[in-house]
Amino acid sequence: NIFTNHSLDVNVRWLAVLYFKNGIDRYWRRVAPHALSEEEKTTLRAGLITNFNEPVNQIATQISVLIAKVARVDCPRQWPELIPTLVESVKVQDDLQQHRALLTFYHVTKTLASKRLAADRKLFYDLTSSIYSFACSLWNHHTDTFLQQICRGDEAAAANSLERTLLSLKVLRKLTVHGFVEPHWNAEVMGFLHAVFERLKQFLECSRSIRAESMCRDRLEKTIILFTKVLLDFLDQHPFSFTALIQRSLEFSVSYVFTEAGEGVVFEQFIVQCMNLIKMIVKNYAYKPSKNIEDSSPETLEAHKIKTAFFTYPTLMEICRRLVTHYFLLTKEELTMWEEDPESFTVEETGGDSWKYSLRPCTEVLFIDIFHEYNQTLTPVLLEMVHSLQGSTNMENTNAILIKDAVYNAVGLAAYELFDSVDFDQWFKNQLLAELQVSHDRYKPIRRRVIWLIGQWISVKFKSDLRPILYEAIRNLLQDRDLVVNDFEFRTDQFLPYLESMFTLLFQLLQEVTQCDTKMHVLHVLSCVIERVNMQIRPYVGCLVQYLPLLWKQSEEHNMLRCAILTTLIHLVQGLGADSKNLYPFLLPVIQLSTDVSQPPHVYLLEDGLELWLVTLENSPCLTPELLRIFQNMSALLELSSENLKNCFKIINAYIFLSSSEFLQMYAADLCRSFCELLKDITTEGQVQVLKVVENVLKVNPVLGPQMFQPLLPSVFRGIIDGERYPVVMSTYLGIMGRVLLQNARFFSLLLSQMACELGQELDQILGNMIEMWVDRMDNITQPERRKLSALALLSLLPSLN
Repeated sequence: NIFTNHSLDVNVRWLAVLYFKNGIDRYWRRVAPHALSEEEKTTLRAGLITNFNEPVNQIATQISVLIAKVARVDCPRQWPELIPTLVESVKVQDDLQQHRALLTFYHVTKTLASKRLAADRKLFYDLTSSIYSFACSLWNHHTDTFLQQICRGDEAAAANSLERTLLSLKVLRKLTVHGFVEPHWNAEVMGFLHAVFERLKQFLECSRSIRAESMCRDRLEKTIILFTKVLLDFLDQHPFSFTALIQRSLEFSVSYVFTEAGEGVVFEQFIVQCMNLIKMIVKNYAYKPSKNIEDSSPETLEAHKIKTAFFTYPTLMEICRRLVTHYFLLTKEELTMWEEDPESFTVEETGGDSWKYSLRPCTEVLFIDIFHEYNQTLTPVLLEMVHSLQGSTNMENTNAILIKDAVYNAVGLAAYELFDSVDFDQWFKNQLLAELQVSHDRYKPIRRRVIWLIGQWISVKFKSDLRPILYEAIRNLLQDRDLVVNDFEFRTDQFLPYLESMFTLLFQLLQEVTQCDTKMHVLHVLSCVIERVNMQIRPYVGCLVQYLPLLWKQSEEHNMLRCAILTTLIHLVQGLGADSKNLYPFLLPVIQLSTDVSQPPHVYLLEDGLELWLVTLENSPCLTPELLRIFQNMSALLELSSENLKNCFKIINAYIFLSSSEFLQMYAADLCRSFCELLKDITTEGQVQVLKVVENVLKVNPVLGPQMFQPLLPSVFRGIIDGERYPVVMSTYLGIMGRVLLQNARFFSLLLSQMACELGQELDQILGNMIEMWVDRMDNITQPERRKLSALALLSLLPSLN
């Protein structure tokens, strides 16, 4: 009543429609608590589709989504009139009503197409077959109207028609992709898909005549992208039905992306979509015959035949050359960005957020996939490009420098494919090393690309005796702050002579850079160095140790940077060993914060924080009061019962072995309570981990241990006499009971009396049952240490007078 009353304030109506929409999930289904009555739902359904005249766009969208949510539950069984009403409403002449009905038609179709149960799929197939012809004619009508209006120069009217074209195409996309089991048998579907190519050409030509600032331009590009999404989705869902479209798709995409046909009409997102279409056809497993041709289906062989016929040597050569010498080139904007803000440029280049949506990564992935598929054809093409660039490059010729950068990029991306064709060691010695030493400012792109190229090849093909020369070159390059820092594989003995200078330069770089991503990258490289050289890092880490507390403070809003700092601290503590106690004033508050589940950052920091906690304990010479205090975080961590439990148990064991008496006096009661709760609902593996902690307590503190964990022992005793069915659990039970019996016979007698009382049996009978089961299950115990323990425990009974 509120949101359909147009005289009310728009914000009130907005809230009303949101409440209604959100309430559908909670109250619409019959089985929901406080569900709406069937009578009320009937009234509401009728009211929702009485008229489509909402004047406010945002509210109209919410009403459409709301109707779609109801349709997901009720259509078509309880709401058979919905689709016929929508079909009639999109035919009306009133612009507003037609648009709102079409918007609702799209959201309903989208929602019904997303249902996955077999019965729901069948209903959607039936719905599609009944409305597909109408949807096609509706789309054709709005598309023709738009094209006519553009030809007349009536942009205002064309903008309205284009909106309807877009919505009707969205409906057709869902029906075409999800509405048929074998769409290639339906002439109308295949007719529509072939028409997509013609319409795409018409729309691309239209874009020539529409001004960049026109209201139509943005919507036109969205429609063009939607055409490509129809093809991509159809290929993804129905690869064999797409076979008839392979030839045309490849011709269309290659024509617009790799020839002059696309000049002046293509735009970046369209190029990305076309490249994705080529890539999906090239990589599609449905189109790859088996090694034994007889095992391949006729559809696969047909698709493979079409692909092979299309990707001839001239076509592949042109695609490869165009990718490398056109799409791989650094643009003027990128070069300017590098000069003005090298840090941002580096972050973009190495995979910043916007990078994954841009053209460059898409071209690189397409190159890798095509090169992998057709490497025998393309290897000579790429090698010929490399050979043409041997020797020095004219510093005044910017284009030649950019071409060389692009070709080297291609050789790096195809490193694994070129393994047998390139003698990389010779190339490094004869050409690449010299290029790293060219200090001219204009040669900066090549120096950067060469060091990246070596990084790509070093794990593929690079002699170890060349590495000292490489370290020397890297050290020189680190002076140049415009270069990317690579984390190379290295042999520690060869690297040690360069350790001090490299570490100092990396640390200086860490201080100088300002962006979070760059600091994380440099920290990662520092961590790798510390991890590999281990204790030999000790003389050089003083500056880093002093700087990390400041960096931690500065990174309060950047949890991912804090994760990188935690990783660095883990390697630092391992490298410093017992000397890491000097870090405690900074280290322990960091562990405290990272593992405190009441603090919001724990979501990001917990896993690394627990590892740092464990490593700190493993390298601690003694248990300090501060280390003891942070164990207060453990009870809440055990309650989480998350995938981090294993590390929690390791930490508890580390405390037990470091200083059992001190630790257990403070925390045994809390720990016992947590264990009792955990054992009620935990996997067998988790159960064993808990029991091993108890066993370790008994091992290091045989006198007080049984008393402190007394509440757990009756369940262990019961498990033994009942014959626990899991061998690994039974083995741990016997280990615990063996320690109590062997090391604290008095406590064992008390436990035996308690169990006799609880079970209402004689002492001798209980003891007899336990011994009988123990001897029977000795073969469950696989570890020699535990078998010996059980033997000694049982033998300790022999001197008794029983």
